[in-house]
This record gives sequence, C-alpha cells and structure tokens, in this order.
Amino acid sequence: MLPLRIRLPGGTLKVKRYWHLRSDERARLVPVWKCGSTYFVWQSRRKKH
Repeated sequence: MLPLRIRLPGGTLKVKRYWHLRSDERARLVPVWKCGSTYFVWQSRRKKH
C-alpha cells in the first residue's frame, strides 16, 4: 500500500504504513492515530510559529 493523501478543508489526512512514516511522525510530534498496521497522520494547514 502506497501512502495516500486526502485533502480536507483544515489540512491533509495521510494514510501510511510504518515504514513510510517520517521521523517526526514516528516520534508522534504530529497527530498520529494507529489502526492495526495502518497509520493516519494529520497535517494541519495552520502555520507553526
């Protein structure tokens, strides 16, 4: 399964497997939800200060 990006009004929902996660996603520095062997990562459109 390749990573999937779903664009939503407030940001992007990414659907990935563990080996596709970036280091900040693995460290849970961004919102990550695990369901079985699939990870859902939320990337907000808000700029970080």
